[in-house]
Amino acid sequence: MELVYKNALVQQLAGFLNEIGLEVIPGKITGKTFLPGIEVKAGRLLVDEAQLLYPGDLLHEAGHLAVMPPALRRTMNGDLLETGADMDLIEVAAIAWSYAACLHLKMDPRVVFHPAGYRGKAAALLLSFNCGVYPGANQLLAAGMTQPPTHSAGYPSMLKWLRE
Repeated sequence: MELVYKNALVQQLAGFLNEIGLEVIPGKITGKTFLPGIEVKAGRLLVDEAQLLYPGDLLHEAGHLAVMPPALRRTMNGDLLETGADMDLIEVAAIAWSYAACLHLKMDPRVVFHPAGYRGKAAALLLSFNCGVYPGANQLLAAGMTQPPTHSAGYPSMLKWLRE
């Protein structure tokens, strides 16, 4: 694979997301975005590496797209607020999805759940996950993206990365 990004973590995350069907493309972002260095355009993630403060934010933004119905996913632009979907459910599902992606990629979840994220609640979310409480898992389960946790498989056991 040709190197597109200078930062190895950004390269790894973009590679994973492209592999599962979420298009990530490098580019220049000129306006203000919800998360610095990431813009959603027509269901794709545009990444301006020079502005990207936290590479893990890419997984969380991808999580929003991944848990949306495909017809909605393709129309997403900007900060994703004007979807007609219940954004509280989308948000909590994206949290669970991004945690699952961290584990799948064998990376420390603090890459996504960094101190500057989640309005100061990143540490509480990590504590919940570490205690076996998985916010958003029910939304992934209802969408057929994961299976219920078991002692043998644990959570998350993703069946598919994109909602169908």
